[in-house]
Amino acid sequence: MDKRTKIIIGLFAAVLLTIMVTEVVRPKPINWKPSYTSSDKIPFGCHVLFSELSTLFPENEILSVNESLYQVLSEQDVKDPSNYILIDDRIGFDKEEYNEMLEYVSNGNDIFIASAGFGPYLSDTLNIDVAFAYSMREDSIALNLTNRTFKKKEFNYRRRMENRHFTSVDSARTTILGNITFSEENNPLVEGKQRITRPNFIKVAFGMGSFYLNTSPQAFSNYYMLNDNQEYVANALSYIEGEAPIFWDNYKKSGRVFIESPLRFVLNQAPLRWAYYLAIIGLFIFILFRAKREQRIIPVIEPLENSSIEFARTVGTLYHQHKNYTDLIAKKLNFFTEYVRSTFYLDTHTIDDRTALNLAAKSGKPLAETKELIEFIVYLKGKTMHTEDNLIQLNKKITSFKK
Repeated sequence: MDKRTKIIIGLFAAVLLTIMVTEVVRPKPINWKPSYTSSDKIPFGCHVLFSELSTLFPENEILSVNESLYQVLSEQDVKDPSNYILIDDRIGFDKEEYNEMLEYVSNGNDIFIASAGFGPYLSDTLNIDVAFAYSMREDSIALNLTNRTFKKKEFNYRRRMENRHFTSVDSARTTILGNITFSEENNPLVEGKQRITRPNFIKVAFGMGSFYLNTSPQAFSNYYMLNDNQEYVANALSYIEGEAPIFWDNYKKSGRVFIESPLRFVLNQAPLRWAYYLAIIGLFIFILFRAKREQRIIPVIEPLENSSIEFARTVGTLYHQHKNYTDLIAKKLNFFTEYVRSTFYLDTHTIDDRTALNLAAKSGKPLAETKELIEFIVYLKGKTMHTEDNLIQLNKKITSFKK
């Protein structure tokens, strides 16, 4: 490796090291994206809640689930008592998950779901509708619980809290457990704005079990758990009774990390993943050290120029200087008769009126124009000496015929 190559590699390594140090040292911006995973400590993760579940449920076994609800419940004996907690900003269920979930609850188990929506299957079965009152600005939202045990204390929220609420429930089997209070703007029936209270936390009986549905998942996030609103979460989850195991869903999460690459199987297996990374690094090192030239630069050979035009111009100049019009006319007549033979398949050994008639028929040109051209050709062939005017007329007639 020569000195120049070493200097380039050294500069590249220095720049790369500088970028890495800068990225590590500089403060990272706060990530406000919704996550709700048990491992995320960002504002809208659920690390705090998951860490405190063992305190809220000291007699219950907490089981973190990283598989789909269908896979868990299909392998679980639904007759064994247990509870399921799902928290995310948007939760939808496919038909298989929906069927397993209904069977699970109808056998006496409870499911607690905190989400802004619950999917069409579950919403239709439980006869519930969720709405969102859009506001142009961020509003102060208050949540409370209806049970007298909780003294009707209000918990105030602001950042990223949506005023989603239930607009329709099945009153025969639904109990209102909590409400959300927010400001309604631009109501044509009310001047200014007014505070509206709507249910946001309900219990829906289904078979021997119950669904607990809450439309404010943000209340269960790290941000509000660490801002004096942890009591609301504790009170809301206190409806889950008994000492049965509790499944904490860590699969249906906005912040769940998953690999979309076609190499996801390789990247999910530690030995294969490290083998893949080592192969990439080895290939990069090989290219880096083999990039140096091992032979002299091949000289560029310019292609030969097309001198046909120059040749034609030179020949034309030569004929013009010698004023040999007879020879030029003979060559043009030879080219034209060859054109007639190859294009229209006519015999040009004898040129007469019949030739004009056949040529006009095959070329589509007027018979008068074609006959005039043929007669002029016969006329030129009968002369021994030709003038410049003869050449010009012949060229015009042939050019007009070929158009």
